Amino acid sequence: MFKGIAASRGIGIGSVCVIKEHDLNYEAKKVEDTAAEKDRFNNAIEKFKKETSEMAEDIRKRIGPKEAEILEGHLVMISDPSMSGEMAKMIDSGQCAESAVEAVCDMFINMFSKMDDDMMRQRASDISDVKVSILKILLGIEDVNISQVAPGTVLVAKDLTPSMTSQINKENVVGIITEVGGKTSHSAILARALEIPAVLSVPDATELVKDKETAIVDGTEGVVFVNPDGDVLSQYIRKREDYIRKQSELKGFYGKETKTKDGTSLELFCNIGTPKDAKKAIECDGEGIGLFRSEFLFMDNNHMPTEDEQFAAYKEVAETMGGKPVIIRTLDIGGDKDIPYLNMKKEENPFLGYRAVRYCLGNKDSYMIQLRAIVRASAFGKIKIMIPLVTCVDELREVKALVEEIKKDFDANNIAYDKDIEVGCMIETPAASLIADILAKEADFFSIGTNDLTQYTMSVDRGNSDVAYLYSTFQPSVLRSIKNIIECGNKAGIPVGMCGEAAADPLMIPLLISFGLTEFSVNPVLVLTARCIISKWSKEEADELTNKIMALDNEKDIVKALKEASKD
Repeated sequence: MFKGIAASRGIGIGSVCVIKEHDLNYEAKKVEDTAAEKDRFNNAIEKFKKETSEMAEDIRKRIGPKEAEILEGHLVMISDPSMSGEMAKMIDSGQCAESAVEAVCDMFINMFSKMDDDMMRQRASDISDVKVSILKILLGIEDVNISQVAPGTVLVAKDLTPSMTSQINKENVVGIITEVGGKTSHSAILARALEIPAVLSVPDATELVKDKETAIVDGTEGVVFVNPDGDVLSQYIRKREDYIRKQSELKGFYGKETKTKDGTSLELFCNIGTPKDAKKAIECDGEGIGLFRSEFLFMDNNHMPTEDEQFAAYKEVAETMGGKPVIIRTLDIGGDKDIPYLNMKKEENPFLGYRAVRYCLGNKDSYMIQLRAIVRASAFGKIKIMIPLVTCVDELREVKALVEEIKKDFDANNIAYDKDIEVGCMIETPAASLIADILAKEADFFSIGTNDLTQYTMSVDRGNSDVAYLYSTFQPSVLRSIKNIIECGNKAGIPVGMCGEAAADPLMIPLLISFGLTEFSVNPVLVLTARCIISKWSKEEADELTNKIMALDNEKDIVKALKEASKD
């Protein structure tokens, strides 16, 4: 048995096909005829764009527009002057096209891979995919045609890139195993969209697993069995049948209210990063947007977005959601998120430094542009403002004062906006948790960010594998922190949501019901799963389980007890 990351739920059983990596070695020779070399480079770029556009269109038709955006993002990258222009300059200086492509791509890969945010690290993977694709074109290497694999195939690769995934025929591929990648990688996103079970980050998978061997891919638990014995195979055939039955059951929750077993209504929102993601939230039956990460408007630009540019994005989301709540998190940069044109100074410990609301309040001119855009957009839907990384009540009060200043200006100039626009805060630091009762008197709502709350509470860098064993929302300290935040919000009569990954965890959901969480915000594809799990628990049952859990003193026993009680 091999262990990895459970990236796409389900059970796949089939025959292995190992996708070996090509040898991309080349001679980094000095070029005399730079004009001819640049022509060779430009031809390769044009071929890359043509092939990528065709693959994106194919994905759009077979899978969906959201998944096609992954490859469209590759086109945007290679069209960026800071990338292709720099490559051309290196060729002008006498370097061969291969060296120029590799050097520039590696520079960006190194920059993004050091960031702790999963979505930022994914950009490093994207650029690596672009680099490999262009090098193959320059070296005349043809890719393996994945679309021709036999029915019942389990694909094994070092990394299943978007360009490779675009060739997958879901009727033939029953499972995916890779050596790298995580839950937010594009391999995982595309596997989930195709509904193919996937286990990623299985060390040395391409060497340990052989062609034609029988493999079981458990994308729910994150385990792989190769050449299983009869008992294991029989057990997983039953598990696969049970999973298929449960997936069929989920379809019955589309269009239904989100209610507990005893009829308590809750709200089930979605987390998004771009205006286009709002359409996916609607498709997946989300009841609103619990987190719109506005920083991607800034990261996908080579300049500070203007008020009108930001307004257009926020307005688009509000209109797409048709009056359903849209919570926009103001710019959350710093830490692992760097935006070159902002020229942020380097810090020894950026996660404890000048980031998020601290940066925004220190740069009020640019912050006011964003706040004005959000308030303007509130005329087109139920928009709310959320402040990230709050650690003291003064930060919340200062942002609210800026919003009031904008309101007065809009009133004086007859600019429409929602007079009752709400301002809340993200509770993601131990400091905010400890003063949740104070913040609740000032905030219109809370949203718990479990990713950072867990990291800061446990003093763990979640990107550091040596201490990853401590990074768990089920640590007693984290659970007590979450319980306190929710209780303080409920006592003050304000809504309390959760937009971290824990909101969709079947093991966490009964605890959150018991604690009194009123809003769950999840990845759009998990809406129906979360709604189903919520429907299986009554408040009384959740309270009974929670009393047992909160009496336990360690994470291991807590997870074990929750798994035994699970209704997933």
